[in-house]
Formats: sequence, C-alpha cells, structure tokens
Amino acid sequence: MPVKTRTAPAAAGLPARLEAIVGAGGVLTGDAALPFATDVYRRLETPLAVVRPADVEQLQAVVRAAAEAGVAIVPRGGGASYTDGYLATRTDTVLIDTGALNRIVEINQVDAYVTVEAGVTWAQLKDALDPLGLRTPFFGPFSGLAATIGGSMSQHAISHGSGQYGSSAESAVSVEVVIADGSVLRTGSAARGASPFARWYGPDLCGLFLGDCGALGIKTRITLPLIARRPAFQCASFAYPDLPSLARAMRAAALENLDDEHFAIDAPLAQGQIARQDSAAVVQMAMTVLKSSPSLVAGLKQLSKMALAGDRALRKAEYMVHYILEGVDDREAKARLDRLRTLMTAEGVEIPNTMPTIVRGMPFAPLYNVLGPRGERWAPLNGILPHSQVAAFHAALEALYASHAAEMTARGVWRGGMFEVLRPSGFLYEVALYWPGEQTAYHAGVLPAEHLASLPQYAEDPATTAFVHELKKQIIDLYAQHGAVHFQLGKLYPYGDVLEAPALDLVKAVKAAVDPKGVMNPGALGI
Repeated sequence: MPVKTRTAPAAAGLPARLEAIVGAGGVLTGDAALPFATDVYRRLETPLAVVRPADVEQLQAVVRAAAEAGVAIVPRGGGASYTDGYLATRTDTVLIDTGALNRIVEINQVDAYVTVEAGVTWAQLKDALDPLGLRTPFFGPFSGLAATIGGSMSQHAISHGSGQYGSSAESAVSVEVVIADGSVLRTGSAARGASPFARWYGPDLCGLFLGDCGALGIKTRITLPLIARRPAFQCASFAYPDLPSLARAMRAAALENLDDEHFAIDAPLAQGQIARQDSAAVVQMAMTVLKSSPSLVAGLKQLSKMALAGDRALRKAEYMVHYILEGVDDREAKARLDRLRTLMTAEGVEIPNTMPTIVRGMPFAPLYNVLGPRGERWAPLNGILPHSQVAAFHAALEALYASHAAEMTARGVWRGGMFEVLRPSGFLYEVALYWPGEQTAYHAGVLPAEHLASLPQYAEDPATTAFVHELKKQIIDLYAQHGAVHFQLGKLYPYGDVLEAPALDLVKAVKAAVDPKGVMNPGALGI
C-alpha cells in the first residue's frame, strides 16, 4: 500500500521554486498531474508536482531543489509501464517527466554511434536514422511511438532487433545520469572525458544504471551503436497445438540465431487484442505494407494473401510464432528462412505471414492495445524462465486459471499470452489480463477521444479490481516458484527481498553512494 506523507514545511513552497526553474508551463499539480501520475495499470498517490525540464541544466536544478526540500524524486519516461515504476508512493513526491528532453544530440557516422536525450522516442530515432541507411541494433518495443529510450534503458525492453541483438540494455554504449545531488555521472569512455564511443572501460558502470527503474538516478543522455540497415528480409509464421511444442521450436531457432526479431501469441490474444484494429490503423498498416514491398505488384499480392488467409489462420491456431529475418541480400534472407522452416515444421505447420509482414512495415503501432478489444482494462505481467521450467510453469499457470475459472467468467476476466526467446537461454512468458473496468487518466492521455468514445464504457467494480490484483499476485508467486526473473521491475516484482546477501549488499552500497538520503524513486527495486 502507498505510504501517505504529510508535506514537509520545506516542501510547501517547492512548486513555486520549481516554476522559477522551468517556467509555469513546466510544473503541473493536482488534477493536471494525474495523466502523468497514472500508469497503464493504476495510480497510487498524487504527487506534489509533475515537472517537465527542458534541458539537462534545468533537470539538475530541479533535482537539487527537490533534494534540498527532502521530497522523493521519481523519473518518468514514455509512461507505458505497468509495474508502479514511476508511481508516487508518497504525497511529497516530485515526478520528473523527461518527455521534453527530446533532442538527438549527435549522429556520428564515422565512429558509429548516436547520442540522444532520454525523452527521445524510438520512433523519433528511427525517423532520423532511416534516411541514412542506419539503425541501432535494438531499435525499440512495439510501443515505440510513446516509449522513450531513457525509459527503455531504465526498465529493460525487448522486441525490434531482439532476435539478433538482445534487449535494450545490450545496445547501450554509454549513459549520462543526474544523481541525487544534481551532479552528472557519465559511464564508459565518456567517464574519462572522451567521446561516448565505448562501453567497456574497466568495470561496467553503464550496466549499473540499466534496469534500475530510476532508483539510482535520472538518465539524461544515452549513446547507442549504429549499424547498417539490411535491405533484404523475409517473414514467416508457424502454428502449434500446445505451448510446450511451441517453446521447443522457438528454442531450437534461437540457438541458431537466425532472426532479427520474433514474437509468439496464443489464440485468445490473436483473436482478441492483437487481431482487432481500429479502421484507421488498418488503412495505415496496408499503406506501410505497400511502401515496404519491393514493388507495387508485390505489395498488392501480399495484401491479397493477408486478406484471404489471415483470419482463417488466426481462428485455427492455438499458438502462433512470427519471425522477421534479415539479410544483406535476398539470398541470405531466404537461406535463413529455409533453415528456419526446417526447424519450425518439425512440430508445427507454416501459416500465412500476415502479422510479421505488418510489423515489418509498421513496427510502432498506435497504442490502442492499452485497452482490450471491447474496451476492457489491460494489465500484463512478465517472467523470463529457464527453458527447463517452461512446461512446468505453463501447467501450473493453467491449473491456476482453472481454479479461478468460475469467478473469471462471472466477472468478465479473460487472459492471453505472449512469448519470446531471449539470447537464447531465457524464455519470456508474458501474461495479459483483461477485465471490465473504468478507463483512467492514463487512457485519456494517450488515446484519441473519438477512439475512447467508440468503445464500451464500464463502471468501476472494486470487487473485480481486487480479484484481478490478487490474481496478479498469485501469478507472480508462480513465476518465483519456477525460477523466473523479470523485466520492468518497478515496485511490483521481487528483487530486494530475494537477492542473496553479497549481491544485495553491493546494490545497497551503490544506492547509498549515489543517493545517500534515499530520495530517488523510493521503493523501486525493493531497496
């Protein structure tokens, strides 16, 4: 439960002092702060103020003022998280929204790196690099229209490019962080005053600030490596009758490092959330397929194939996995696809490649999926399991669902699953829960009003909300029983209470060194 704290006298005039630093338009309080203080899942406390610094110097001054007042300092990126990561647990909190730190600082083609401010979105970076024929190895999650690079580095992110290059953290070269006293800390080669071209320079200081949920400081700049875009690609999709056979096939493919990216979903997610699209989004997807095809004829052929076969395949398959494979030319891309087909059809069957074709053409879709297909509330959970535990976890999870089946049906709660193999020893098992619930300030802030108006509206049912919250806890317990770790730890998943003493002591020592008063995102990581 959140801890309410009476605003200290030193903090009483803090909003006015912050306005003097960033300007009146850069400080939000009361109801105006709610869209920033609510995540995909819920809101806890309303912060004292939401502050939007326009540059690093303003950010430093804001941190110093907040620290002097003794209030909590919590950073926020694009906002598309769901684990209380940037939610205020105390009323005496300054929430720092980094969205105005949105400049691409340097694209260095000679030294092959790009430096961006933390509030730059993945879509913004892609738009800047595409004309140069360049990309970053990992280039964003599906929510890249809103997800910021700073937020992804703080929470860990996967999706585009993860097949070949892993998570967002594996594409970081250097980070610049404002710590609790307002000073700037740089990592890698930048820590010695050089350009930020190299991460590996003694102990990996950069890694300390990746996945920290803002508990160690506020990221201001991130440097990523540049690679050439591969012009050739192939897409393929496969269906499986059950989760264990899907998991075995995905593991086999990951061991050969064939794809640029992949994602798998179960039938409920395919037929509900993923399959449903707003009509405007469908038109946009069709246009992107045409633009990304080698010719107009090829694009029209692909759209026709998608229209004729896509829905039938979605209705029949229990589990589907979708791959995007890249190459320097068609020969390499097709060779990768030929090998992938051999591996994936040992237990599965190939189906039309509708979904990966759409994703290749439009990697960053509108955020319509933060609500269910009928306007339901949505909350995902993730766990990365060792391959040896996937089947056992899946059986235990299905048994948990079965034990709650009657109440889930009565309350209109349903679930889906999304899956991925990570580099190649971990299996991401992501659960998505849906239930009829009232839309929040978050949804009003990220979705068009006309879209929200087109969806069914639900009254808040506290009993259903409590049931979903308890179900989430039970699923997290199952993850723990099967040795899972988690991305986007926030304040939800176990971390500080499960680490062994030497590791926990080291984490706490680092926290004490950069945040001796414990004002940076208190409660994050459980430390």
